[in-house]
Amino acid sequence: MKTNRNHEGIGFTRRDFIKTGGAVVGSMAAGASLAQTKTEALAIAGGSPAVTFPKEQRAAIYKWPPYGADEKAALTAAIESDSTGIYKYNGDLEDKWKQYNGVPFCKSHMNGTSALTTMYFALTRELPPGTEIMVPSYTFFGAILPMRFFGFVPVFVDIDPKTATLSVEHASKVITPKCRAIMAMHSWGLPCEMDKINDFAKEHGLIVLEDCAHAHGASMQGKKVGNWSRLGIYSFQATKVLPGIEGGMGVYQQREDFERAAAFGHYEVCGKYIAGSPYAANALAPDSPYRKYQGTGLGMKLRMHPLAAVLIMAQLEKLEKQNATINGQVRKLNDRVCQLPGLSEPVCRKDQERVYYNSNILFLDQAKAGVSRAAVIKALAAEGVSVGAGNYPENHKYAVYSEPEWWHHAPTVPKTLAGCEEVNSKAMNVALFRRDCPELVEQYARAFEKVWAHRDALPKS
Repeated sequence: MKTNRNHEGIGFTRRDFIKTGGAVVGSMAAGASLAQTKTEALAIAGGSPAVTFPKEQRAAIYKWPPYGADEKAALTAAIESDSTGIYKYNGDLEDKWKQYNGVPFCKSHMNGTSALTTMYFALTRELPPGTEIMVPSYTFFGAILPMRFFGFVPVFVDIDPKTATLSVEHASKVITPKCRAIMAMHSWGLPCEMDKINDFAKEHGLIVLEDCAHAHGASMQGKKVGNWSRLGIYSFQATKVLPGIEGGMGVYQQREDFERAAAFGHYEVCGKYIAGSPYAANALAPDSPYRKYQGTGLGMKLRMHPLAAVLIMAQLEKLEKQNATINGQVRKLNDRVCQLPGLSEPVCRKDQERVYYNSNILFLDQAKAGVSRAAVIKALAAEGVSVGAGNYPENHKYAVYSEPEWWHHAPTVPKTLAGCEEVNSKAMNVALFRRDCPELVEQYARAFEKVWAHRDALPKS
């Protein structure tokens, strides 16, 4: 008998599952009709929940980060190593990241925000204060706010409500003569339409940037995200696809960008090459114009903690397999529930390979479904589904952008962005299944079908 095991080594067989309530799967085949589920009372109306899978085992399937014995062993080995050479792990990670992503240059940082800050500093070699950079409003503030330290000005771009990623159509409406760069953010692990963004950028003479904080391992047309732009960043914060508790990475196609960014946040790379030094492999080239800043760099110390590098490398070895497992679970669920009236998922093109960050985003069209998002979430939660409203920050609504005192050149702040509004009114965050568990997928699907069968009895608004 096949046994499924979660990352903590807890095993459960199909026989165990049936003993704990899984017999409901046998009574209802996959794809049960709404007519069949209509006969079952909703849990919020006193019926039995559709999700009967043991809660402790559910928690293990949802759990993130997925640290286990491999990570513990790697950390122990690093801690017990020669402390004077422990920073070699940062260089090891950079070498592995270049190889995995196929980029010529990269630099590790203490977090994603510091990677973004050094990216903007790299642009100061050619972009003067007052330069405008097009950015999606639908993102984490760290992707935008560091611009102000260098005199750059954000131009807020809307998102496509079908994908929750940057809208080139809207960008074409808000571009100004001062715009010199555009940044794509791969929302929730779905690649932006980078071919269209690059065509738009080429037409208008823009530098392309990528925020890949959600998208480790994602690709488009066979090219990994981070390679579609001149500069890009990743985050390794604990919730991310590749978690290091904290950490960030800058990736660069041009040596000049890499050296300027590295010198800003890593004083040690400007030092003289010394054989055997933990920094030797990552020192700047002997002819670099930034070598003269030995001892100081250009003012910041944004180095990644070496134990974060150890964690990230241990996780990197499992990244492809982990992404495949999560993607497989999402497909089994979404291919079924997105047949329900008014329910859909972000559109992913056939030439895109997406990953999933944080949750499985579904869109609810309340008019087509005939039921409110709040009512659906309440009913699904009662059935045992881990689900919530998918509201995400809209930066243009934050006070810091509308107060001139924080800016050398104040940005123009839109009153509303329709795509952001639509996505935040429709999105639902459904838990990701981090381990293979067909029984739980089946019960989630049944819960959705059950709620939809009774949606005429639920509030419409």
